[in-house]
Amino acid sequence: MLNPLVQFDHITKRFAGVTALNDVSLSIVRGECHGLMGENGAGKSTLGKVLAGIHRPEEGSFSIDGQPCHFHSPADALAAGVGMVHQELAFCPDLSVAENLVMGQYPRRIGLLLNRAEMRRRAEKLLAQISVSIDVTRMMRELSTAQEQLVQIASAVGTNARIIVFDEPTSSLSHPEALALFELIEQLKSRGVTMIYVSHRMPELFRLCDNISVLRDGRYVGTVPKSEANEDTIVRMMIGRAVESYFPQHTNSKVGPTLLSVKDLSSPGKFRDVSFDVRAGEIVGFAGLVGAGRSEIAKAIFGLDRAATGHVELEGKPLPLKRIRTSMRRGVGLVPEDRKRQGLVLMMSGRANFSMAMLERLKRFGLLMQGKERVAAEEYYRKLSVRAPSIETPVAAMSGGNQQKVALSKWLGRGAKLLIVDEPTRGVDVGAKAAIHELLDDLARQGVGIVLISSELPEVLNLSTRVLVMREGRLVGELKRDDATQERVLRMMTLDSN
Repeated sequence: MLNPLVQFDHITKRFAGVTALNDVSLSIVRGECHGLMGENGAGKSTLGKVLAGIHRPEEGSFSIDGQPCHFHSPADALAAGVGMVHQELAFCPDLSVAENLVMGQYPRRIGLLLNRAEMRRRAEKLLAQISVSIDVTRMMRELSTAQEQLVQIASAVGTNARIIVFDEPTSSLSHPEALALFELIEQLKSRGVTMIYVSHRMPELFRLCDNISVLRDGRYVGTVPKSEANEDTIVRMMIGRAVESYFPQHTNSKVGPTLLSVKDLSSPGKFRDVSFDVRAGEIVGFAGLVGAGRSEIAKAIFGLDRAATGHVELEGKPLPLKRIRTSMRRGVGLVPEDRKRQGLVLMMSGRANFSMAMLERLKRFGLLMQGKERVAAEEYYRKLSVRAPSIETPVAAMSGGNQQKVALSKWLGRGAKLLIVDEPTRGVDVGAKAAIHELLDDLARQGVGIVLISSELPEVLNLSTRVLVMREGRLVGELKRDDATQERVLRMMTLDSN
């Protein structure tokens, strides 16, 4: 084997009694793109964060170019040439794109005066390196999740790091944006940049990576070269058994009466004149590029858009816009795209997050029935296989996939009639993804109407009864399950509906 650029030796890292990494030893060759796979909680992101100076191991050591490293902060890692693109976005939301991109290296005019023109120029140059055009004067909180991800990629690439850790970089990107990222990674490889690529998406790993290493329960399982890697081998290494399919074998086909009816729904600058129906027991998938208006429609139906106009009915009765409590009381649930900012309270326990949407049902004489709450939370932890020490574990201490399961659990526990799920498997491993797909299919069989929004076209195509395609804020087409192919949907998303 070639001399490694990065060498991990017996790395062990613990969090609140949970061992995230257990005696992990792994070599990364100079100039390669090295894939890291494993179920949620396997330790993939933690290993990347050790290299990036975010976490310090309790035991073990690592070296770069044969030199032992003792990083105390991300700044130490950057000084050594290590950058990281995080799965969970890590920016200051109340600063502009430009201020975030040049943070720590603000250009000065005279003394302490900030040279804003130079700052904007540098930020635009960083974005141009990855062929992205975003107004750098906008506040970060105004950007979509996908735009934030692109800014973060630009930030890491712009440091001219010789080692970059990509942690689920395409989790919120559309198909065309992901393809552009793949081209960028190939360019970085040609320049000799070494990359560690963490992803749950096997096609991406097989396309980009020279070697793929697998972690399971915090331990190193093994490394497979690209020439020998296949789906069955990797899955068996990840979970100790084969997964025959990510998708249910018998997707629900029996649908009931119209559950949701949307007529001429509009919101200035987001979407306009959108009309569609969802029947009981139906999974209606929404496909479209980032910015097409899919997530915005979901929020408007749920009552989060104060500017929305139009007519919405649930079970034949008007569902007022802009009234979240009414939507919840009538049986509408929303699992948002950004679980950290919109779906969960990270510092609270899994139990508290689970019960948050149904507190009125768990009260008696104004007091919370904690025993009933615990029993219900534990039941849904078992149903969704949430991996955490207990229901009292703070959500912030869980992996991304387990956080997503908790976000789903609160609406399942409430018994939603209409469930809107926006990127339901973002950052979720192969085993959990299959479980969530099966869960959505089971809910449809039980008569729940489901609106599915996903940037993963295979997910939309394989789960949906019908596929609705959005482009630039308009609904441009509808395809039945049997007629919806990836090529057709992509053409409608990007070009013309004919």
